[in-house]
Amino acid sequence: MRAVSTPPTLPAPARRDAEATKAAILKAARHLLARHAHADITLKAVAERAGVSPPLVLKYFGNKDALFARVMSFEADADALLDAPLDGLGRHMVHQVLVSQSRQGADPLLRIVFAPLHGEQGDILRANFRTQVTERLAARLTGPDAGLRAELAVGMLLGLGVMYGIARGAHVRGAPVDDLVDRCAPALQAHLTPGAGTRPS
Repeated sequence: MRAVSTPPTLPAPARRDAEATKAAILKAARHLLARHAHADITLKAVAERAGVSPPLVLKYFGNKDALFARVMSFEADADALLDAPLDGLGRHMVHQVLVSQSRQGADPLLRIVFAPLHGEQGDILRANFRTQVTERLAARLTGPDAGLRAELAVGMLLGLGVMYGIARGAHVRGAPVDDLVDRCAPALQAHLTPGAGTRPS
């Protein structure tokens, strides 16, 4: 008698990776914070956007204040934004902002644009941005007016990010990322290393 073969047992669905879940929750909270006042955002809204249950948000972050304390931090974004040698940092920063928005749907800096919406929480957002982004960049610069140059460079990035991600300029969004980097990076680099050339060696 011919043995009847049984279909292979399918593995149980893999448990959702905890880090991926946390990242989805943070991304959802960032999205909502960029469009609504802090007081109007609920954990339920964050959970729905992230595709998880509200108890899961509580499991990973404890409460709304703890979640938004993470969202209002720019430390991880600054790590990625500043991760290049100084002589090529302008190109890297422009590329990082554009790729984050165009390919990942993230907004590494634009949360600061909406600080006025958030009352006291907006003050926290501004303070974090100042210490974690602009002052950290200024500490890497040499020569006079490092703080001013850092703020001007970051301001240029914010303007590009607003045009790309918020105003959604058709010409900017229609241009290849590498073309935008080629056009924007030299002006930004001029603030970072004035008089030292605008392209990395």
